[in-house]
Amino acid sequence: MPLTNLNDEERLFRDTVRRFAKEQMGPFVREMDEAATLNKSLLKQLFDLGLMGIEIPVEYGGQGGNFFQCVLAIEEISAVDPSVGVVVDVQNTIVNNAIVRWGTEAQKSRYLPRLSTDIVGAYALSEAGSGSDAFALSTVADDRDDHFALNGRKLWISNAAEAGLFVLFANANPAAGYRGITAFLVEPGFPGFRVGRKEDKLGLRASSTCELILDNCLVPRENVLGEVGKGYKVAIETLNEGRIGIGAQLVGLAQGALGHAIRYSKQRKQFGQPISSFQGVQFDLARMATELEAARLLVYNAARLRDAGLPFLKEAAMAKYFASEAAEKIASKAIEIHGGVGITKDCPAEKLWRDSKIGRIYEGTSNIQLLTIAKKLLA
Repeated sequence: MPLTNLNDEERLFRDTVRRFAKEQMGPFVREMDEAATLNKSLLKQLFDLGLMGIEIPVEYGGQGGNFFQCVLAIEEISAVDPSVGVVVDVQNTIVNNAIVRWGTEAQKSRYLPRLSTDIVGAYALSEAGSGSDAFALSTVADDRDDHFALNGRKLWISNAAEAGLFVLFANANPAAGYRGITAFLVEPGFPGFRVGRKEDKLGLRASSTCELILDNCLVPRENVLGEVGKGYKVAIETLNEGRIGIGAQLVGLAQGALGHAIRYSKQRKQFGQPISSFQGVQFDLARMATELEAARLLVYNAARLRDAGLPFLKEAAMAKYFASEAAEKIASKAIEIHGGVGITKDCPAEKLWRDSKIGRIYEGTSNIQLLTIAKKLLA
């Protein structure tokens, strides 16, 4: 992989994560996919390595790193298993960041040390009737002075089965529309909260995706994240960053698929020679590598802009859009290069292709990304 835009510290960090992913995660990938369960020992290692609290300040038990390091970690982990990449991505780019930016001192002191060391976070925005139209959510929060009573259902919540904390959105004033949306920090032990059915998914199977059921769920007032009625701002700002993280996940996935294709093309012989000697295969690999590098540059650029405090909305949308399209194409072509074995469970490219499909859908569909890009161009 090229050392695009990496300094010595970043390269060392990337290489450390890469070794962990290959040596510690690699042996469990197929088992986790078939069981649709995240290996708990790997989860502990993610915490032990500091990969679940990369940007959390040192004073709260985190690594005090930057967003670009989050991107590198997500990319390298996803090259081996994008399911684990989702866990690291959600934790760092949307849960931790939301609390660091919007949390009170009491909230930061209570939750950030745990998120750095032993609890998984989840981000609960989506519902049956609110996907791309994220603010059409129907979950309501009834203000009862010292606490709120939340009622509704959340769907497609990543990390839900493992999570010890949810950044959850509900409307505290439905008459005000999206201006009533409020973000809450919800613990799974709160009365009236329950994790419901786990989805049986095509891909990313080791990453849990569940519904949440809120039946008069009692949330203390001090667990409002930000201000009442300002949840839409929390959601917008965190999801803009999350799109870069998803882009990194898909770049890693594509890197993994390309690597498998290259190795197989050198091993597989037809007509007395490796198929890598045929120009048609060489051209396929060249196109795959070019699209991958373009996607990587878009993701790295968006992450660098974010770290520099510069506008990055358009660049984040471009990165997520292009990386999702490229990852699916590269994984699909990797299957074709493997030939008949490519559609069997013995072929790692088969899993990566299944994992790639969600890229065009979650954290903003490809059409939503195109709409965002066009609006910025025409502003």
